[in-house]
Amino acid sequence: MYTKYNSDRKAAASLGWPQSTFNVRKNKAIELGLTPDPEFNIPQGHDLKGTSRLYDSDGNVKMQWIKTDRNFDKQKELLLIAAEELKEDIVRERPVRFIPHINEELLSCYVLTDYHFGQLSWGEETGEDWDIDIARETLVKYFGAAIKSAPNSKTAILAQMGDFLHWDGLDAVTPTSGHVLDADTRYGKVVRMAIQVLRDVVQILLEKHNNVHIIMAEGNHDLASSVWLRELYSVLYENEPRVTVDTSQTPYYAFEWGNTSLFFHHGHKQRINQISKAFVGQFREIFGRTEKSYAHIGHYHHKEVKEDQMMIVEQHPTLAARDAYSARGAYQSQRGASVITYSKSFGEVSRVTIRPEMLK
Repeated sequence: MYTKYNSDRKAAASLGWPQSTFNVRKNKAIELGLTPDPEFNIPQGHDLKGTSRLYDSDGNVKMQWIKTDRNFDKQKELLLIAAEELKEDIVRERPVRFIPHINEELLSCYVLTDYHFGQLSWGEETGEDWDIDIARETLVKYFGAAIKSAPNSKTAILAQMGDFLHWDGLDAVTPTSGHVLDADTRYGKVVRMAIQVLRDVVQILLEKHNNVHIIMAEGNHDLASSVWLRELYSVLYENEPRVTVDTSQTPYYAFEWGNTSLFFHHGHKQRINQISKAFVGQFREIFGRTEKSYAHIGHYHHKEVKEDQMMIVEQHPTLAARDAYSARGAYQSQRGASVITYSKSFGEVSRVTIRPEMLK
């Protein structure tokens, strides 16, 4: 109607509506993607999915439906472009003083998966209260206890294996299916606190180990956020020679330690029975040079171990409390996180597992 009359007032009068009613319905139609404007611009990161039109008896277009759908490849490309532009304004971290009393043979891997930072759980419904403040306190206490328990290994891996953030944008929904999530506070606050707590973790790891390798894996809850986490930390520590960051744009990660190879994936693309083949195909040279191979995945929030001819695959539990979805589905698992120490020559030689009950 607006296109026909080129005036909100005239269009409203032709329908016998007050202009305020017409404006409200017009704006709602635009918000829902129903627009009479043939020059509609497809939002960045979206593809045109289809169009439909409603004609009057004279053959004039009264309404037009323009349907779009998100294109995750385009959105990822836009995020990478934005991250590159933001890099110039980030204040770099200064090198941390380190007093070496280390075992050159050892590497300690601090495994953290499915932490769902920003999740809200109501104790009467889920069995335990959980919010952003509890999550931050638990994480700091876990790393404090894990670092004390770990040997003075030369190298540490911060293996953050995905779903560190509970949701992935301004709306608290899963990024692919749009399922509504129980969220504590605003996304901006979640991002701010997540950045700070991970910086604190890297700081204390640098005080314990000579080198720190950071993995910020893609998860199914934080597809986009994992992109800026990797890019952010690669810039934060570019002046710290003792820190390296895996900036792989594929959701598979590897680290070679002497005769030992370590592989990481969230677990949302490959399950425990198939993942060893995926790692061998993805990292053929690393696998070929090493004799002791170990893979780590998460995603399912409970522990499972499978050994095949190629490697030992371990599915890790989470430290986080369960949410309403898990409680209503009666999903239950023993919570915890481990720091696993590997020898260059002999593979895994020790581990310490810490339960949240130990941190209270």
